[in-house]
Amino acid sequence: MNITYQTPERLRMLTDNSRQGTLQVIRKFKKKKPKFLDGLVHRLHDEAFARFSCLECANCCKTVGPRLSETDIGRLSLHLKMRPSEFTERYVVTDEDGDMVFNQHPCPFLEEDNYCMVYENRPKACREYPHTDRKRFVQILGLSHKNCEICPVVFEIFNELKKY
Repeated sequence: MNITYQTPERLRMLTDNSRQGTLQVIRKFKKKKPKFLDGLVHRLHDEAFARFSCLECANCCKTVGPRLSETDIGRLSLHLKMRPSEFTERYVVTDEDGDMVFNQHPCPFLEEDNYCMVYENRPKACREYPHTDRKRFVQILGLSHKNCEICPVVFEIFNELKKY
């Protein structure tokens, strides 16, 4: 699996072009719920991230607002030495789904070199992204397909899944 940086625009186009085949794979896996799927996706995840650094990309930090929990806000405000209410007023909005998210894109904590200035205290959603190493992957196939438009690793994992 060869992974190279792709812009979100290019990934959206590639995802659109391969949508029918990907949706067939998703339907097949959702119907059969193969026991090997988690192991396969985790192996592909490990192989991909052994060769590709998120620092080369940061598409997720530039385009997606992670859902923030009260715990995330507490941890980040403590790290930044401000009250949670100050943090919320300065950095947080409620989106159309009622979720708390950062009020700007790219992420207010993303530095020019793609490093995260709050990395050790980043939100749970950021820690877990792109979710290709989680258990019961079959449950998040739809979400992961959407992530193909953002993350070149997820896009390539789905290309590999089409072989099964």
